[in-house]
Amino acid sequence: MPQVPLTCAQTGQPVPDYLVHTLDGNFVDGSGRTLLLRGVNLSGSSKAPVGHPSHILKDFWEAGEAGSESFVGQPLNLADGSADEHLRRLRGWGFNMLRYPITWEALEHEGPGKYDYEFIDYTIRVLRKCKEYGFKVYLDPHQDVWSRFSGGSGAPYWTLPACGINPRAFTATQAAILHCEYPSPPPDSRDPASLPSMIWSTNYGRLASQTLFALFFGGRTFAPKCIIDGINIQDYLQSHFTRAFAILAERIRDAGGLLDEVVVGWDGMNEPAEGFIAYPDLNVYPTVQGSTLKKGSVPSPAQSFRLGMGIAQTVDYYTLGGFGPIRDGTVTIDPCGASIWADPADEPGGVHPRWKWRRDPQWKLGLCVWALHGVWDVETGYILQPDYFRYLPLSTSVPTPPSAESESRVEVDFLHDFFLPQVTSYFSAIRAAHPNAIAFVQVPVFAVPPEVPETLLQGRACAAPHYYDGLTLISRHWNWYNADALGMIRGKYSNPVFAVRVGEKAIRACIRSQLGVLKADAVQLGTAPLSAPSLPSSPLAVQARYPTIIGEIGTPFDMDRKASYDPSNPRYGDYGPQERALDASLSAADGANALNYTVWTYCTDSTHRWSDGWNMEDLSLWSSDDLACRIGSPTSTDVTMNGGVGMMTPAHASTATLATLRSASLPYASVSEPAHVRLAFLRDGARAVKAFCRPWPVSTVGVPSTIEFDIGKATVKILVTVRAGDMPRVYKELGEDEGEGEEDTEGAEAKSEKTSGSGTASVHSLESEKILEEKPSPLPTEIFLPLVHFASETCVSRSLVLAGQQQAQTIPDGDADPDTHGTGCVPTGTATPNTYTASTATLLLSSPRLNSVSPSEIRIANEAYDVTVKMSEGHVELCERTQMLRWFYSVPTTPGARKEVWIEVKRTGGAIKYPRGAGARSRKGRAGFAGWLEGLSGGDMNPCPESCIVM
Repeated sequence: MPQVPLTCAQTGQPVPDYLVHTLDGNFVDGSGRTLLLRGVNLSGSSKAPVGHPSHILKDFWEAGEAGSESFVGQPLNLADGSADEHLRRLRGWGFNMLRYPITWEALEHEGPGKYDYEFIDYTIRVLRKCKEYGFKVYLDPHQDVWSRFSGGSGAPYWTLPACGINPRAFTATQAAILHCEYPSPPPDSRDPASLPSMIWSTNYGRLASQTLFALFFGGRTFAPKCIIDGINIQDYLQSHFTRAFAILAERIRDAGGLLDEVVVGWDGMNEPAEGFIAYPDLNVYPTVQGSTLKKGSVPSPAQSFRLGMGIAQTVDYYTLGGFGPIRDGTVTIDPCGASIWADPADEPGGVHPRWKWRRDPQWKLGLCVWALHGVWDVETGYILQPDYFRYLPLSTSVPTPPSAESESRVEVDFLHDFFLPQVTSYFSAIRAAHPNAIAFVQVPVFAVPPEVPETLLQGRACAAPHYYDGLTLISRHWNWYNADALGMIRGKYSNPVFAVRVGEKAIRACIRSQLGVLKADAVQLGTAPLSAPSLPSSPLAVQARYPTIIGEIGTPFDMDRKASYDPSNPRYGDYGPQERALDASLSAADGANALNYTVWTYCTDSTHRWSDGWNMEDLSLWSSDDLACRIGSPTSTDVTMNGGVGMMTPAHASTATLATLRSASLPYASVSEPAHVRLAFLRDGARAVKAFCRPWPVSTVGVPSTIEFDIGKATVKILVTVRAGDMPRVYKELGEDEGEGEEDTEGAEAKSEKTSGSGTASVHSLESEKILEEKPSPLPTEIFLPLVHFASETCVSRSLVLAGQQQAQTIPDGDADPDTHGTGCVPTGTATPNTYTASTATLLLSSPRLNSVSPSEIRIANEAYDVTVKMSEGHVELCERTQMLRWFYSVPTTPGARKEVWIEVKRTGGAIKYPRGAGARSRKGRAGFAGWLEGLSGGDMNPCPESCIVM
């Protein structure tokens, strides 16, 4: 591992010890340990204002046109104490990283250049709350298919009329599918609950989204007549987008104590799209499988042009077959003359009365912008230039490869010609306010990144692709077969049948392979600028300079027609298939991939009826409808009604907030409650919790080579490569008494925390070290060991009683000692800790009897845990309160030396088999976390003392 720099290259200042580095393909902490950053997107709810999920039509258009809706309250309610409860739950699940979606609309909804500083200040308060719980955050300028007003999220309403578009005609022309108007707006029938799964994503292939992205990325090249306020629409849109997020960055900087300490970096635009750019033939829809889903009506670009001008068309219709979308006849769409192009009367004298921009006279409203530029003829409907977007115009400001002849037509490379200039401008603006920002580089879904020059990345970057198991996401079913979707899109197979995988073992291996390919894409980051992008012949053989984080990954929970939500279904309350699907995806991030990730998503207002509040997506890891006090109630999917319009407010909400409990003391556990109370809290409301609450090495001395977790056996094995130079740095404040002796781990952590929250970095010096062949590491490898998987039988049983569930069972393990309460099981929660090493088992006289199965196998059990630990060397400490196993071992000091060490932890007695389904709950549990505490010992809250068990 390269040495962590002592001086910041961006600022010239001493590097604070809380700064996260990107070195040698990994995230690295200030001491030089490899970090794995894993967490969740907080939150999918942030796509819309509070109380206005995507299915609500009332005031939808009116509020957008007025720019009046504030996003204050998304993603967390800071007024009622629930924010603490949610953040504590996320931390208790082991997460240390948050991807924080913020839409452009949330910042600039009132109009061009009018920023919502109330929302920005609210965001700062939420970030401070995240800091209290020890989270790192990267901010995500989120969008889907451009805007809420084109069927997704992201851009403010005013960007659509700025592009000469009338969005109220989207549904009639099928230029976009809007949830709140599905399948058709009044006076026809409207049934938003019937919106087909993932049909929102077909908007990427429809006229509105394709036009808007083409103008945003390539307006100067492909729409030179589109001039507004004296500049091209591309520059107008990009400058406003970039400035809005730069304003946010500046405000966060000025608030102090957040940049680098909490906010480690910024994502680029979420899932950017090419629009029409690089389209080979506007007369046909591409026959090669791409990342845009074919479902429902599928007009070709030529047909969408005509529909946009109000001309009826008969288009292909697709349904989902066993192996993907299949053509299922045609359907006729008749807009009855409605046009998406704004009426010239909307801008008297070329000036918009509401937004005040001035449109250039050559930009004629009422006419399709592509007809305006001679791409097609409105009178005949004929496409005049079918390859218009395939080539760069001969006179263009976009640089062409020097090898190209001056008179030849140069094919468009969207990523190199259009995406890279935009992302360069954006990150440059962000770094003006946040010099140390890590650039999370995200390209269109499943695209190979362009070669991004180091002049942009400056040593602080990360590849940030997204991955979903597409078949499961679309079909809402965990199938016995699947396919290598990434391989198909990238042309790996001559025939799609070769991409098919049958059986769960093959499916899991396939998903892991796909994530490995996405990780290998990071070799594109930090290359020298070239005239045209190219891939190494064997990317896996090239060491990436920068790490990879899977920015979005997850699985739907409304599988099989919402069987888990239906009180009449035997699977009511059972998330078994969802657990298998999610485990397959997250397990794929383990193995040799050892990937960082942020799961999509955690929504505090997720309900069974309206899902995550956006286009019927249902991927939230938690729902109030799954709280123990609600399962079994036939009204658990009801919603509060407001003016006849369904709202997202749960009919029953937890009455508990952590505001009534003691304040935070540690990020992973802010209340010293008994372990069984904590376990019950972490499971309550969670869906498929065993899949996402997983063991993993958080901070590693060396680099994790492989991570293997068997969810069915509750066994994790971690292999670490340790090299000379991986010895962690132990910081000592300058001026500290040199005669104080060696600094222990607890002290090192405490000193690290001293700089957090100050906003000013302390100046440090390194401890002097003797050069030895091997030397014990002063800092441990820290492994998150979740109670959800490794709790003792006593802890599990008590937690289920608390939650009103029946007794848990365990899955037998042939190698496990079935005696969990005899002399072989040692309660070690004593005042004097026990110390165990890989070669010896030391029994302190003050401790109860120990049973060591072998010199290198140690079993320890108490009220919280019952685990057996094997390791190649060293010793471990288990901190119950933080659910963290600390593993100490030696590091080679001879230059060039390296070694591998391993550790295996399993739950003694096998995996916990929690009750599944509604029948598992024999009585109602108390509502909320505070209710559990109050219910202990006859209402007398007397949590057990904190303890750190050393093994």
